[in-house]
Amino acid sequence: MKNIIQNINKAFDHRIRLGIMSVLMVNESADFSTLKELLGVTDGNLASHTKALESENYIVVEKQFIGKKPNTSYKATPEGRKAFRDHIEALEKLIQKS
Repeated sequence: MKNIIQNINKAFDHRIRLGIMSVLMVNESADFSTLKELLGVTDGNLASHTKALESENYIVVEKQFIGKKPNTSYKATPEGRKAFRDHIEALEKLIQKS
């Protein structure tokens, strides 16, 4: 049981971070507006959680201009994808043990 719990990653313990990673696992990238709408969060809330994931090197931020409008999009890194898969696997094993 201890080994299973070790693979549960604190970086994903908040529902918003879990949501961000879930979206990025099934999409190559997602922009700020899309994540905000899908997750139903405020700008500040989303910004703080994306920063937390970025600081863990689980996502990368790409800023560009589309026309004259700034656009921020996010992608899961290979390291982030692996960490998230490991986290989900650990949760599934924990549920099966219960």
